Amino acid sequence: MSALKVVLAGARGHGNWHLRNVRRLAEQGRVELVGICDPVPLASAELEGFDGIRQEADLAALLDATGAQLAILCTPIPTHADLALVCTRRGVHLLLEKPPAASYADFRRIQDGVREAGAACQIGFQSLGSRAIPAVRALLAAGELGEVTGIGAAGNWCRDEAYWQRARWAGRRRLDGVDVIDGVLTNPLAHALATALALDGSVHAEDVARVETELFHAYGIEADDTSALRLTTTQGRAITVAATLCAEETAEPYVMVHCTLGRVTFYYREDRVLLQRPGFGPEEIHYGRIDLLENLVDHLTDGTELVVPPERTGAFMRALEAIRTAPDPRQLPDSAWRFGPDGRRVVPGIDTLTAESAERLALYSELGADWAVQDGAAQDRAAQDLSQQTEVEAR
Repeated sequence: MSALKVVLAGARGHGNWHLRNVRRLAEQGRVELVGICDPVPLASAELEGFDGIRQEADLAALLDATGAQLAILCTPIPTHADLALVCTRRGVHLLLEKPPAASYADFRRIQDGVREAGAACQIGFQSLGSRAIPAVRALLAAGELGEVTGIGAAGNWCRDEAYWQRARWAGRRRLDGVDVIDGVLTNPLAHALATALALDGSVHAEDVARVETELFHAYGIEADDTSALRLTTTQGRAITVAATLCAEETAEPYVMVHCTLGRVTFYYREDRVLLQRPGFGPEEIHYGRIDLLENLVDHLTDGTELVVPPERTGAFMRALEAIRTAPDPRQLPDSAWRFGPDGRRVVPGIDTLTAESAERLALYSELGADWAVQDGAAQDRAAQDLSQQTEVEAR
């Protein structure tokens, strides 16, 4: 089969990673880059090795002019749904960056568009391509660690003021009346939640019964930079995620699966698993990873099963919707954060709190953080509404 014609929408920032990945597959003769869609065209030096690349700011015009078969969308979050539909209406297949959309309603629009067009769509949660996930799930299914009692994830990252100035939509919940939801749990550390759900096997929208959120920000932004979430599955299992961009020190994020006879800790960016069980020393295992673009190309050429089709991100989108509809994140009081030596904002003690959250499956307020007092009744109502919505859609 001839190389698939590919268009990249959003070639700067993280889009540059996609450009390098396209280059890798182009060198193998599997894809051909035929267009770049970006408000600011790339310079010739940035496209070295690619010849005759058409550049347009209008994705529809670019797709029509190039006859592209596959589009990579690495554009601002609030543009995902509309641009995805521009592609599906033309029968163009998609690699859509995470999060898939800024609302559950837009996510459903994307699903409907993909289904009606008969197009293939892969959602860009790269960590879900890790071979560690099926390996851990097989280990758990074998019962060697007993019963799973809960799953906790923790993420401690450091970001400075420039991070929130990188784009107009950065750190916003809404912009010009449109949902954005660019918070720590939905964008930079979204993989923590998506990976925890995958390890549990609770990836579909109907797998979610309840979501509790505690959303805060130390920076002067609309969205959250320090937050905790607890999702209860329809099987009654608790999955927690605590994450911050105001850590004292950056650390590898991880997902911890608690079992009656041990636990598994998965450092998902490194595809590294730490297995701990009574009577054995700690065992560390490194796994490989399936590249999601390569998997999508395989799907289109020989029918290989997609790793992350939209329906396998339904549970994540339920959690995002709970964050979207939750009360706006609270500004942390001045006493709860300080400036670090590099000028960024730091929440003292947050590194320990996120680790304790993963260990105890607890929210910040339950761990004694005096700045994390929440209106529990409001959170419960949001969770109940989410559960009822799932039941209605399932009928």
